[in-house]
Amino acid sequence: MTEIVEETLCELRQTFKSGKTKSVAWRKTQLNALRQLVKDNEEKVFEALYQDLGKHPIESYRDEVGVVVKTINHTLSNLDKWVAPTKGKLPLLFFPTRGEVLPEPLGVVLIFASWNFPISLALDPVIGAIAAGNAVVLKPSDQAPACSSLIAKTIPQYMDPKAVRIIEGGPQICEKLLQHKWDKIFFTGSPQVGRVVMTAAAKHLTPVTLELGGKCPVILDSLSNPSDLKVAIKRIVSGKWGPCSGQACIGIDYMLVEEKLAPTVIELLKKTMKSFYTESPKDANCMARIVNKHHFQRVQNLLKDPLVEASIVHGGSLDEENLFIEPIILLDPPLDAAIMNEEIFGPLLPVITLKNIQESIEFINERPKPLTIYAFTKDENFKKKILSETSSGSVTFNDVLIQFLCDDLPFGGVGSSGFGRYHGKFSFDTFSHEKAVLRAGFFPELEARYPPWNNFKMTFIKLAYDLDYFGLFLLLVGLKRF
Repeated sequence: MTEIVEETLCELRQTFKSGKTKSVAWRKTQLNALRQLVKDNEEKVFEALYQDLGKHPIESYRDEVGVVVKTINHTLSNLDKWVAPTKGKLPLLFFPTRGEVLPEPLGVVLIFASWNFPISLALDPVIGAIAAGNAVVLKPSDQAPACSSLIAKTIPQYMDPKAVRIIEGGPQICEKLLQHKWDKIFFTGSPQVGRVVMTAAAKHLTPVTLELGGKCPVILDSLSNPSDLKVAIKRIVSGKWGPCSGQACIGIDYMLVEEKLAPTVIELLKKTMKSFYTESPKDANCMARIVNKHHFQRVQNLLKDPLVEASIVHGGSLDEENLFIEPIILLDPPLDAAIMNEEIFGPLLPVITLKNIQESIEFINERPKPLTIYAFTKDENFKKKILSETSSGSVTFNDVLIQFLCDDLPFGGVGSSGFGRYHGKFSFDTFSHEKAVLRAGFFPELEARYPPWNNFKMTFIKLAYDLDYFGLFLLLVGLKRF
């Protein structure tokens, strides 16, 4: 396996060195081919996602296929503008010198995909890497084997195999890949594995983007209009149990609500879940299953604390044979329990009550920075406090998840939820180096920049730094003799 990795890396470096991937025409050809791949194999994608995660085709299109097609369309529409140099504003003192910022590809990049959205979280970064002109190695998740196999079989049929390669495998192949020097590593996954990736990258001073997880809260303020509250609950239910049965880094982890509102909220949650998933969610075929037995047992273990189990107010059915856990609501589980200190990544929703919803800010700040904060409120002052007094990868008011679909907003974490950003132009930037280019001539020549020094030259330099227009004036009147 070491030989395969070395051969692959060597071939990709030769391809990048040839300049092929820097051609904008080549980049567009590859993106068009990737879009065609997804369209031609849509049914196969649905089938693979069902095998790996039990996803319904509509969920698969919404969260996987549609995301990839949308991203490619957006990238192709903007690529010519993104690759163009941008003018850099220079001090007038240096006139007529010109400056620009030129985006250039980093080289050969390594992308680790995650298993919960094994198509979109694999191909979305690839789109950015190709758009920026890089050669790419993609390592799909071995925990979604059907999707990994589909990607490995189809990518070489549509895209340039000398520049885009797929390497499958488990932890051992990941270890082999990380032993080598890359020009960029992009990782989506858990903070624990993210630390391993970053440690390995540090040996080669390889830049890293880490898209990790975290306990993303939803703050539910008192909404005076009953219809607003119903809409909020629908969006919360979809944000918790809709994407991959809660196995989503931007999914809702827990809810913060005032004590007086909690009974109403819980009843509305139950009613809405019933309308979405019927009395028997397992039979409704609208929820994904847990990815494997390891993760099933991990989620199950979160409920084994007697005090946690006692806090369950809805649900509780677990089917290990079919890897299915029905939606579970817990009311005020112990804050020192694992369920409130580990990312749940499953269909369990702790509802935490507060005397006053303003306390939610302190509650969030006492914990690691989340990937996103969701807040349902009409209180503009409260919104300002959330923005100014908390830190998170993003904040979404009065909705959930949709920030992920907005190409003109950066997606990424902060602190333990990751660092770096992507989506749209931000993906292009993530896989590019912004090279500063300055173009100077040989006239005019300011002698004040050179020794021997005198008082006038000191005055000249001070004024040039303090008053750029004055510096230009001195230049124009020809004080170069000093």
